[in-house]
Amino acid sequence: MEKKRLYVFSSGEIKRKQNTVFFETKDGKKKFLPVENISEILLFGEISINKKALEFFTQNEIILHFFNHYDYYIGSYYPREHYNSGYMILKQAEFYNDEKKRLELAKEFVKGAAENSLKNLKYYYNRGADLEENIKNTKELKTMLDKVSSVSELMALEGNIKDIYYKSFDKIINNPDFLFEKRSRKPPRNFINSMISFINTLVYTEVLSRIYRTHLDPRIGYLHTTNFRRFSLNLDVAEIFKPLIGDRLIFSLINRGVIKKSDFDTRSGGIRFKENAMKEIVKRYDEKLNTTIKLKNLKRKVSYGRLILLELYKLEKHLIGEKPYQPFVAEW
Repeated sequence: MEKKRLYVFSSGEIKRKQNTVFFETKDGKKKFLPVENISEILLFGEISINKKALEFFTQNEIILHFFNHYDYYIGSYYPREHYNSGYMILKQAEFYNDEKKRLELAKEFVKGAAENSLKNLKYYYNRGADLEENIKNTKELKTMLDKVSSVSELMALEGNIKDIYYKSFDKIINNPDFLFEKRSRKPPRNFINSMISFINTLVYTEVLSRIYRTHLDPRIGYLHTTNFRRFSLNLDVAEIFKPLIGDRLIFSLINRGVIKKSDFDTRSGGIRFKENAMKEIVKRYDEKLNTTIKLKNLKRKVSYGRLILLELYKLEKHLIGEKPYQPFVAEW
C-alpha cells in the first residue's frame, strides 16, 4: 500500500516527542502525525519547525514542501537521499554534457507533453469545442520537433506549442469569469492563471517526491537547464503529466462549477484561493493522483502517482542503456 500525502493548512508548530511528531496550533490543540503512513507533507500555513523534528523526518524519509501566504511554492526539505547512486549521477551527467544525448532526451519530454495536450484538445473537440485549428497547428509544430538541432531551439518550439494549447483554454472552459487571455506567472494576472500555477506546482512537487524514491538526482535535468536552480529533473518529467493531471483537473473544477469566481480573494493585491476552495482543490487533486487506470502493457491497474514513478524507472533504464526512453502518452 502506498504511503499518503498530508496537507496542512493551519498555522502552528511541528514538534517532536520521542518517536512521534505532532502539529500544535496556536491555540494549543495537538494532532499527532502518522509518520509511518506519510510520504510527504505539503505545508500551506505559517509553520515553524525545529531541528529535532527535521531529524525525525529525515530518519523516516519524509519530504516537506513549503508554500507561502499566496500559495506559491517556496521550497522543499529534501531529506538525505537514501537511494543515491554514484553510477547513476555519472550517467545523468554524461547525458547532460553530451549535447546530442541531452537533446534526444529533451525532445522526448516535449513530445510526451505535446501528445498529451493533443489528447485533451481532441477530447473536447469531440464534445463540440471549436478546436480544429488548435489541433491542426499543434500537429504541424509537433512534426518539427525532430528537426531542431539545439535545446534552445527546442525550448522555443515548445513555447509555440504551449501557446497554441493555452489559447484553447477559453474554448474548453467557455466561462467569462475564467478568461485565459495569456499565460502569466509571477504573479498570475487572473483566476485561470492562478489555478494553472498552483496546480502545476502540485505536480512539480509530486514528481520531486517520486524522484526521491529512485536512484535519480533531481538536480540534473535535460529540457530545463541544470544550473543554480535547486531542482530541474522534476520540471522535465512534469511536462508529460501536467496536461493529464493538472489541466484535466482544472477543466473539471471550473466546468462542473466546483470552483467559482467567488472562491478567490483579491483584497491583498494578489490573487489567492479562499481556504475552503484551496482545500477542495487539494482534495480533488489528491483523488486524481490516487485514481487507478488500466494500461495495455500492464496487467494491473496503477494510480497516476504510481504512473509517475514508472516513468522515472523508464528514464533510469534509458540512462544505463537498457531501453530507449519513450514518454507516457495517454490511451484515452
